[in-house]
Amino acid sequence: MEIKLTVHFIGAGPGDPELITLKGKRLLEKCSICFFAGSIIPKEILSHCDPSTKKINTAPLSLSQIIKKIEKFHNEGHEIARLHSGDLSIWSAVNEQIRELIKLEIPFSMTPGVTSFSAAASSLKQELTKPQIAQSIVLTRTEGRASKMPENETLENFAKSGAILAIHLSIHDIAKVVKKVKPFYNGSCPVKVVWKASWPEEQIIHSDLSNIEKAIPEYMDRTALILIGPHLDTANFTASKLYDETYDRRFREIDATGRNHK
Repeated sequence: MEIKLTVHFIGAGPGDPELITLKGKRLLEKCSICFFAGSIIPKEILSHCDPSTKKINTAPLSLSQIIKKIEKFHNEGHEIARLHSGDLSIWSAVNEQIRELIKLEIPFSMTPGVTSFSAAASSLKQELTKPQIAQSIVLTRTEGRASKMPENETLENFAKSGAILAIHLSIHDIAKVVKKVKPFYNGSCPVKVVWKASWPEEQIIHSDLSNIEKAIPEYMDRTALILIGPHLDTANFTASKLYDETYDRRFREIDATGRNHK
């Protein structure tokens, strides 16, 4: 017998109500209950819900309070949307909720969302990876009150790799970020700060490690992504072989003369 999925964890995306998956939108439309993180999710996202949907802001609630409410609505036969900002796979606090739902034998599904770093890259109008000079992006954060960092997951260790750093939840700690990263990337290393990526009030700051601290206005104390990397601004890179005329691949065969014969 097919088990009805009751709780749908949905990644709401970075803020723009159109940057939600079609599946996420469809689930919001059909669920009669919607739990949402009101402190960071724009209310426009909730416009995808049916007008009759009961909406519950989880910002003032503890984990146990959220789970008790979910259990109550589940027992009443409701289908429930649990809306989180960005994507569920990183810094969403979904795991602790899932653990409790498993204990209660409440079925659930997970629908991914657009991440803030991909939205920021789109706002910057660039691909973050560049052939041969930048092929890795480190998604990380600084330590906060809600979650400590593992001992080896330090900005210094990540900066040693020379990869692009996408530092989340850390704009309030920009001085510490600069101090830890600067010894590995010189002071002229490009820094991009995208505040509220994809929101109507989005702002972008282009700077470098030597000047970024004084470039950040006081109101940018949260909801900002810091991108750091020596090749963020460069247009001097070798083109990918993917579309090279002499590159033989399954969908574009090359003959003995080196010509594309399709």
